[in-house]
Amino acid sequence: MAYVFPSEEWVKALKDAINNNEAYRSAAKTWEGDFYFVIEPDSATTLEKPVTLYMDLWHGECRDAYVVEDPAAHKQPEFIISAPYSVWKQVVTGKMDPIQALMTRKLKLKGNLMKIMRAVKAANELVRSTTMVPTEFPDA
Repeated sequence: MAYVFPSEEWVKALKDAINNNEAYRSAAKTWEGDFYFVIEPDSATTLEKPVTLYMDLWHGECRDAYVVEDPAAHKQPEFIISAPYSVWKQVVTGKMDPIQALMTRKLKLKGNLMKIMRAVKAANELVRSTTMVPTEFPDA
């Protein structure tokens, strides 16, 4: 079964993939932070409005993950990473390095970049977890 990106089912499957990734658990054992991942519509997708995914990462575990219906009414996370759908698709499929995407501003970050840079291996394992989720993309 494939999960549609970015949906509630997909982010729950990602949570499971992260929690079953021993390499992530090891790489992120001293790291913590929560995120909004904002997927913005572009010409590559049928998405009509931005989708915000929330993830709470705590010492090698994903404690929570879900779609945020109203980001303005929700608590503000430590990090917000946003990009057009086409960029996220490349990251999720492992075709774009997330750290390089942050450095070249293809992924836009609000939050402490240095904190993320101290955990490059964890960031890479987090993205590797996305490639473990059978994913269907709502391409245009």
